Amino acid sequence: MIQGFIDNILYQYSYIQLYGLVFLYFVILYFGLAPLFLQACKFLHRRGLLEVISKLEVTAKQVRFEILHSLKSVIIFGFSGIPLIFLIRHGIIDLVPDTPLNILTGLIILVIWNEIHFFMVHRLMHLRYFMKRVHYVHHRSRVPTVYSVYSFHWFEALLLSTVPVTIALIIPLSATAIFIFPLVSILLNYAGHCNYRFWSGKAPGFLAFGTKHNHHHSRAKRNYGFASGLLDRINNKFFNKS
Repeated sequence: MIQGFIDNILYQYSYIQLYGLVFLYFVILYFGLAPLFLQACKFLHRRGLLEVISKLEVTAKQVRFEILHSLKSVIIFGFSGIPLIFLIRHGIIDLVPDTPLNILTGLIILVIWNEIHFFMVHRLMHLRYFMKRVHYVHHRSRVPTVYSVYSFHWFEALLLSTVPVTIALIIPLSATAIFIFPLVSILLNYAGHCNYRFWSGKAPGFLAFGTKHNHHHSRAKRNYGFASGLLDRINNKFFNKS
């Protein structure tokens, strides 16, 4: 039954229906999970497992700005499924069966590619031209919040929405892995923008990306990666220190 539902989406839904489905999916991910994630952080903070990174006040005006621009981004994200489905229907993108191994492998590939893709887009956004005209929207949140995860200029949202289609053109993935990936991505995004860190910052390095991304928001330099610092270390070693 599930496979039949997936096949209907892939091959029977109109492009208007596809847009509506993807748009609704991102609305649920953002507006449904953001307050839940924030409450979970507050609960863990009360238990002494999380520490607030920045104690600067986050105003209601900032949150309204973040929600407004996140909604604009979600409108853009709604279009992300259309080229993907179009290329699948025309045999340009191949899919692999939805076995547990293929789903897990696909998610790993998507997470790794997202790290590379995000780093490239983010470095581009920090060029002077794009910083002044595009990326400044995201950096209006000097203290990030869970509501800032999608707070982008429409052009940046468009670039970031191309993660699945760009890798699926090269490596066949399962449809379920592609469907689940936005959930994995936004959970990592929440962790990087929630303004909380684990155990007074004494957690293993791979859990410190929230602190690093928080510092990136306040300083607008360094820490350009998504969840891993590997590409930042490579960039700093071989290219520049900024």
